[in-house]
Amino acid sequence: MQALKNHQEYDFPLDWNSIQDRIHAIDPIKYASTRNFEKGALTYLGPYISRGVISTKCIFEHTKSLDLEWRSIEKLVQELAWRDYWQQVWVEKQSRIESDLNFEQKAVLHSGVPAAIVEAKTGIEAIDSAIQIFYKTGYLHNHIRMYIAAICCNIGKYHWSAPAKWMYGNLLDGDLASNHLSWQWVAGTFSNRNYVANQENINKYFNSAQRNTFLDVPYEAFNKLEVPDVLIKRHHWKIEINYPESISLQALKEKKTLIYNYYNLDPLWHKGEDVQRVLLIEPDVFKRYPISQKCMDFAVGLSKNIEDIKVFVGSYSTLQEQLKNAEIVFKEHPLNDHYQGIQEDREWMSSIEGYFSGFFKFWNKAKKELIK
Repeated sequence: MQALKNHQEYDFPLDWNSIQDRIHAIDPIKYASTRNFEKGALTYLGPYISRGVISTKCIFEHTKSLDLEWRSIEKLVQELAWRDYWQQVWVEKQSRIESDLNFEQKAVLHSGVPAAIVEAKTGIEAIDSAIQIFYKTGYLHNHIRMYIAAICCNIGKYHWSAPAKWMYGNLLDGDLASNHLSWQWVAGTFSNRNYVANQENINKYFNSAQRNTFLDVPYEAFNKLEVPDVLIKRHHWKIEINYPESISLQALKEKKTLIYNYYNLDPLWHKGEDVQRVLLIEPDVFKRYPISQKCMDFAVGLSKNIEDIKVFVGSYSTLQEQLKNAEIVFKEHPLNDHYQGIQEDREWMSSIEGYFSGFFKFWNKAKKELIK
């Protein structure tokens, strides 16, 4: 695990000042040229964006304040736009993102998750090492995510849904839209082509020189590649978590209440106002979309940046009933469609909304606005 010791970025601090320091450490120029490499100049801001602590817009505004030419920041801005794009797809398609969205996955032979992936025993050193670090830190490089998805779906012939849930559940930056739709992109169910990478590609980007793996083939060989024996054994991944201590219903006051959740932990939301602030943790949500204990603890830790936050474990309806006639305010999100009260908009990087069949259709519109 020497690699972990050499990557302090894999340690994701919880305090607000450290998060701000990480924003101010962004180098858009180095990011653009190195982001695909294991030791690239990445931002390591994904967990804070996904938990709603910061927004893509605030990072964009900081990036613009650096007074660099557009071409120097465009790649970073485009990657931020991917997050907004996936979220817009989720808003439009709702729970349909949990099944094959636009095309049926081809040549599926297995369900579940390859045991070799869950146990970090694929035999591909860069991937196995990354998965081991993943369990310890909740972090996976974006390229590694694509490699794992390609191995599961297009080499192992597993349906994308189960391994996508496994990855989502362990990611500190677990975002259902970005995660599930990226898996669908790899598996060919979002677009009509799928993604593969060979050992040479992995060696190039992850400082490896490994040979003679099941991926050490030219790209034209993938069409006729048999499922490697190491991928046949299945693992039906399951996880359980302990919820944090909850306040009692009687501890809640009947006053204007802001509802925070796993996707909204914004410490600046209505900052300074005399309101009741409640982090709502609904067990039914986490039964449907399981996460690891590390992810739950990370979210609860981040919530401590919110002034006078109270943690309530239970259903929204129970909370609402206790608050009776109090004003309840929450941010728009696909998982909040059962909330009742005053819904406020999330903060987006651009004003472009709606469903676009491809990212670049969305990006071309957003770019015109952002480049001004």
